[in-house]
Amino acid sequence: MKKWFFALLVSTFLVGCDSNEVGDVSLGMFTTKDIKLNHFKDPIITGVTCHVASIEANLSLSDPSDSSIACRQTGPITKEMIAKIDMSDSGEVIFKKSKSVLFKSMKIRRVLDKENQTLMYLAYSTKETSGSFKHSLSTVPLWGTKAYNFQSIEN
Repeated sequence: MKKWFFALLVSTFLVGCDSNEVGDVSLGMFTTKDIKLNHFKDPIITGVTCHVASIEANLSLSDPSDSSIACRQTGPITKEMIAKIDMSDSGEVIFKKSKSVLFKSMKIRRVLDKENQTLMYLAYSTKETSGSFKHSLSTVPLWGTKAYNFQSIEN
């Protein structure tokens, strides 16, 4: 009976874990806030992996808005992948995570800098905090990839 209860308890906690989480750094003994480190692959540009650090406040109705992002090429990037993305100036949201019960979320948006042939990944909060919308930017240049000079496929 005790083994069954222990297994149920452990599986309950594991269900709550994020499968993309790669690290968890405590901010101290007297706080319920941790820095969570997560990774995700761009759903279209699968040769790009982003790592995001954000604060999660257990037992709080709202997580802090601060986050940091770093994206790198971790596999092939092709012209065919670039042809599938939103090439507008505002790009597209490729990741979203709720940070509050009060409509605050963290979003990651991919924007293509056509002139410099670079993918930009912008992490930002959708709610103003201390007079500012918190944000962080990372870039992945297409130089050296099969997607470099992608304009030739647009013609």
